[in-house]
Amino acid sequence: MNTHDTDTRLERGLSLPQATAINMIDMVGIGPFVTIPFIVGLMQGPASIFAWLIGALLAYMDGMVWAEMGAKWPDAGGSYLFLQKLFGKKGRLMAFLFTWQTSIQAPLVIASGAIGFAQYLTYLLPLSDIQKKMVSGGLVVLLVALLYRNIKSIGRISVVFGIITGGTILWLILSGIPQFNAAQAFNFHTGSWDTSSLLYFALGQASLKAVYSYLGYYNVCHLGAEIKAPERNIPRSIFISISIIALLYLGMQSVILGVLPWQTVAGSDFIASTYFEHIYGHFAGQVATVLILCIAIASLFSVILGYSRVPYAAAKDGNFFPVFARVHPRHRFPHVSLLALGAVAFVFSLLFKLKDVITAIVVMRILIQFVSQAVGVMAWHYNRKDDERPFRMPLFPIPAIISVGIWLYILFTSQLSFILGAFGIIVSGIVLFYVKEGLYPQRQRP
Repeated sequence: MNTHDTDTRLERGLSLPQATAINMIDMVGIGPFVTIPFIVGLMQGPASIFAWLIGALLAYMDGMVWAEMGAKWPDAGGSYLFLQKLFGKKGRLMAFLFTWQTSIQAPLVIASGAIGFAQYLTYLLPLSDIQKKMVSGGLVVLLVALLYRNIKSIGRISVVFGIITGGTILWLILSGIPQFNAAQAFNFHTGSWDTSSLLYFALGQASLKAVYSYLGYYNVCHLGAEIKAPERNIPRSIFISISIIALLYLGMQSVILGVLPWQTVAGSDFIASTYFEHIYGHFAGQVATVLILCIAIASLFSVILGYSRVPYAAAKDGNFFPVFARVHPRHRFPHVSLLALGAVAFVFSLLFKLKDVITAIVVMRILIQFVSQAVGVMAWHYNRKDDERPFRMPLFPIPAIISVGIWLYILFTSQLSFILGAFGIIVSGIVLFYVKEGLYPQRQRP
């Protein structure tokens, strides 16, 4: 037998620039170009900038939690591995809940990006509902084909996508400077900012939409087994990508509101296209739309890459179907996991609409993944003080506490149906875990 058939090791082929690029293109995607109108509409004007600031603060604080875990345990799977390490005997249950959540959430994330791509494409081409579904499903197939290759090739592709992403947002920001009206962009005395007692809830829902656009700062942790010098490069890539993207988002939000009235921004389905058309004309709006579609492709490319490593890690650990632990005999990537995830995302892209998907994606992850990890890291510090930590968060435990507080604020200012859905996933996952334990006792790690 060829030794490659049984060798499940991944190759550490991603450098710091490549890891940072993968994070950045995961974070941006179609997200900000879809969520800016939602956020501005919820906050009724320039006060929407506070939602982006809360999102940036959360990304930094939670990023410190991820940096500690990623530097300590640089392996494939991200949260699947971290929850086991943090929670000891209960870690298998926590890891199972994460895998169960991921089996629903990850294909939804991919599908939401593909559906958003198809909807944004209608600025350029009139598409029927059936044609939109064909576009979104076809995009998933195309991306799986692009990812069916060696990780070093993927790293080089990610850098190109990263340049397109950053360059497009910089073009947007610089283009608005000649027409920028600071008094209009920072007029916080409009809308609900001074008058409505519902500001607390509006800001929470707006922050959720902003957080959706920041998600992905941790993607390198899913690829921990494929990062060079992970003890240094995982934390660095997390904070570099957050810093760059936060500055770009804040600049983009400010300049758009300094050029266009907030009512126009809130009412636009294609805000970036509308913005460029206002400054340069219709052709520039078309060019910008093409670039945004490229960014959406780049983000989905990164998302599928990261999530495909989660079932692989679970199977390699004996807690998922063994076939998902297989890696390609020549190119050394988890091809079965990639194909399975792509197939589910393809089906979801045909079945679901974009409405409410963003809220569901964020809310369902808060308790199982983000809050549990932050609490687990704090407990790890107190219970195992002598453990070596290649990265130690400054001012511990303040960043972790702030992270938990913001996550819970976002959760409990969401609609009740989404909160109940999040708890439903936890309860059903616990039931499935004990059913699985009875039917399929844990296999030993290969």
